[in-house]
Amino acid sequence: MEAVKTVGVYGLGRFGVFWAEELARHGFDVVAYSRSSKATPTGVRLVSEDEVLTASALFYCVSISSFEGVLERTASRIGKETVVMDTCSVKLHPAEVMRRVLGDEIECIATHPMFGPDSGKYGVEGLPMILDRVRCSDETFRWWSEEFARWGLKVLHMSCEQHDREAAWSQGITHFIGRTLSELSARPTELATTGYKTLLTVMEQTCNDPIQLFYDLQRYNPYAKQMRMGLKGAIEVVMEQLRRQEEQH
Repeated sequence: MEAVKTVGVYGLGRFGVFWAEELARHGFDVVAYSRSSKATPTGVRLVSEDEVLTASALFYCVSISSFEGVLERTASRIGKETVVMDTCSVKLHPAEVMRRVLGDEIECIATHPMFGPDSGKYGVEGLPMILDRVRCSDETFRWWSEEFARWGLKVLHMSCEQHDREAAWSQGITHFIGRTLSELSARPTELATTGYKTLLTVMEQTCNDPIQLFYDLQRYNPYAKQMRMGLKGAIEVVMEQLRRQEEQH
């Protein structure tokens, strides 16, 4: 593949700002576009939509639910040599969209940086980075795999299906528990055990993310409903066990 000259970030929400700064910190010339952001991330140049779409590599940092619409609206203006990557927290949906919407000549990779502004605020070394080729050459896929490994990331090559299946029971359930604790108005207390403090941290980190991410994780991961039903069944089992114990005394 040709040398990566510029890396574009489309969307400067909470994760987009973090990701743009991380790319710049690792030596890339980063350009970014956002319809609403007024702040310029450190080491990043704000450019027009047309310019960001022709960067050597282009990361879409938009919500899962808006990805299809954004890609359809911009696909015709993406550079023919641009490598397109999504950063969505589910993988089957964006991979299908890229495969369908982008022309055969545009290379694309499904990625999931499994960290964000909270978990990566002290550095990303050792954190997981999921990659699955959607349509690209061996050389392109290897180049980006080696680049992320150079950052110290734990690069995992995983199919989009396997990712979504496993993520429903890790990331999906974490966000579900975090939002549930928020609805319960869980608060710090002087009596807090280490375990309870850990639960509060889960609640804080998940609720720092936009509520749309929570909705999208549950809607666009085809295994999320199975996870929720499993969780509901497990709660019912524990409640029934408690009921039986109460009846015995």
